[in-house]
Amino acid sequence: MVQATGSGAPPAAVLAGRHVVVTRPEAQAGSFCAMLEQAGARVSRFPVIEIRAPLDPSGLQSALQGLSGYDIAVFVSANAVGRVVPVALARGPWPSGVRVAAIGASTARQLTAQGLAPDIVPGSRFDSEALLEADALQAVEGLRVVIFRGDGGREHLARTLRSRGAEVTHVEAYRRALPEIDPQPLGDALEAGTVDAITVTSGESLQNLVKMLEPVAAEALLRTPLVVGAGRVADRAQELGFRADVVTAEDPTDAAMFRAVVEYLRR
Repeated sequence: MVQATGSGAPPAAVLAGRHVVVTRPEAQAGSFCAMLEQAGARVSRFPVIEIRAPLDPSGLQSALQGLSGYDIAVFVSANAVGRVVPVALARGPWPSGVRVAAIGASTARQLTAQGLAPDIVPGSRFDSEALLEADALQAVEGLRVVIFRGDGGREHLARTLRSRGAEVTHVEAYRRALPEIDPQPLGDALEAGTVDAITVTSGESLQNLVKMLEPVAAEALLRTPLVVGAGRVADRAQELGFRADVVTAEDPTDAAMFRAVVEYLRR
């Protein structure tokens, strides 16, 4: 595994002639793809997760109706923000007594863009462990916390808050599904060895990527360099049998992933 360190801004066209695959959901890929293309890369979009409404929206509706009864609302992703905040604010102003926590910078930016400035954001790293280090989440005994997330999210955040005495409610704000996309063009490029790097920001994305390809293409994928957004994704890549370089960015934001791609491919 390779750890990207991140340095200064790269010169224009530093990625000229390089082929980079972006696996972010379609609605979230635009900015990152533009950064890569401005640096001269040929970018292929291959979303491996599609964000959909929950099958049963009753839990979300109930949480929004009783929002003022919570002390802290935690958003674990920009997707959760996009699915919850516009609906909540359409009902009226955000309750003044409910502090807002964002799991990372991208989520915080999305909250601000929606008109809701976060109160609690990790100072470093963008994951549950970093958020749990925030001072505001240490003494939470007796507080009511609602966590807006996707289906099947990690349990570490809720489990730790409960161990600290908080009453925690999980709310499924969205669900993730496999997109309906033709994998043949990507498979052909992988088998031909013309992909220089694939960017992946979650373990689920990586698993979906392998699942969506035909066996021969999936085998070629294991020989293709990865740029990932967290150490646990790099660990998952090893578990899945990836044999090429796996570069870990400082975090899964567009800027950090871009720096990691440039740093790796310039070598």
